[in-house]
Amino acid sequence: MRQNVKRITRRRFLQASISTAAALAIPDVLSAANEPPNFVVIYADDLGYNDLSCYGSELINTPRIDRMAAEGIRFTDFYSAAAVCTPSRAALLTGCYPPRVSLPSVLGPFSDIGISDGEITLAELLKTRGYATACIGKWHLGDQKPFLPTRHGFDYYYGIPYSNDMPRPNWPVPLLQNEKIIEQPVVQETLTERYTEEAIRFIKANRNRPFFLYLAHTMPHVPLSVSARFAGRSRRGLYGDVVECIDWSTGEILDTLTRLGLDKSTLVIFSSDNGPWLSMKEHGGSALPLRDGKGTTWEGGMRVPGIAWWPGRIPAGVVCREVVSTIDIYPTFAVLAGADLPSDRIIDGKDMRTLLFGKRGAVSPHKAFYYYWRYELQAVRCGKWKLVLEHKSRDGKTKIPQQLFNLEVDIGETTDVSDQYPNVVRRLMAYVEEMREDLGDALVGRPGRNRRPCGKIQIKKPSE
Repeated sequence: MRQNVKRITRRRFLQASISTAAALAIPDVLSAANEPPNFVVIYADDLGYNDLSCYGSELINTPRIDRMAAEGIRFTDFYSAAAVCTPSRAALLTGCYPPRVSLPSVLGPFSDIGISDGEITLAELLKTRGYATACIGKWHLGDQKPFLPTRHGFDYYYGIPYSNDMPRPNWPVPLLQNEKIIEQPVVQETLTERYTEEAIRFIKANRNRPFFLYLAHTMPHVPLSVSARFAGRSRRGLYGDVVECIDWSTGEILDTLTRLGLDKSTLVIFSSDNGPWLSMKEHGGSALPLRDGKGTTWEGGMRVPGIAWWPGRIPAGVVCREVVSTIDIYPTFAVLAGADLPSDRIIDGKDMRTLLFGKRGAVSPHKAFYYYWRYELQAVRCGKWKLVLEHKSRDGKTKIPQQLFNLEVDIGETTDVSDQYPNVVRRLMAYVEEMREDLGDALVGRPGRNRRPCGKIQIKKPSE
């Protein structure tokens, strides 16, 4: 359903923001930067909670990401807003739960839907403050031209438009530069290295102006591929080799920023779009000690690695156990850049600067965090408590009953304590009812009042 408030168009918002940007002072609260900082988001694909050595892996060696965590902040309770690709990316770039923007499911090639032209992406928002913007890697918010990154705020795009396991008859997975196919099928063995080269080229070209780099790795989504340079290096087989290649890439990005003297003016965030694809077995990752993985609203499906690095601004060696999410990146970057958030629509993300900058006594900006699977509200978390609502397993064969977990002592979601804490259940159910009214819940037939439409076009597929 359309949001029941009058909304300005994206074009009008962006024009108004650009025309007044020079007169806006960058907010001084929690920001001592004299100039807008640069932003880099490094987004792995299907990387599990236990797939980095700084998160407990004993089989995959990730020294550069570990160093990033040691020099910055590592979140133990960092969440993607979805357990699969498309919705998690929509959430990151709009600051909204996926049902809010009507992109709750994975898109395939030649889809007639994608991100709406009415959405104001993070890239578009930052461009109102003069940022150069680039998306390098996997997009997956629509592969038709109206949905591509270059139509949604990114000055430059280099990557694949959807997952690397989505070839179609007579249509292998393509590699795009801006809106042009430059390779088909894409050569996946060297893709991570080529993404890294493109990212470094963008950073160097824009060293004298603020920039936003969104580096969305194709890996470790299957099919796994790695160059001979990294093959056989890890103790975790091909999967580990791929992750160690991403670790190398992350180090190259951080080293480039440091060599150019940009490290103290650049906020870098590393995370994953969702948990590991466990059914891929040795070609999938690990979320231990969390329960389950990709495609589920158990912790292993949505709790992911989250690391932030900004030397001189983010205190080194901090481990944060407060709940934050990828949807919080949007408003946080906006405030740091001095950009006005759109006032005509709901943005679900919250400003997380107090946590990033180590403010004493800082707590999660969320009174509740919601776990959606498509349009089904399957769980809610408040502090240490997680209430799982009755629903069916992803295969539709198993009925999962309502359960309450204390994640502080039961991170693996093994023991239902709802009988012991009925007041907690009632309190969390109140949050559930609020969200059912707002965004809806297909489990109980509630449509919600504040969903915005996704983009939709008419297309002719190559086979037609």
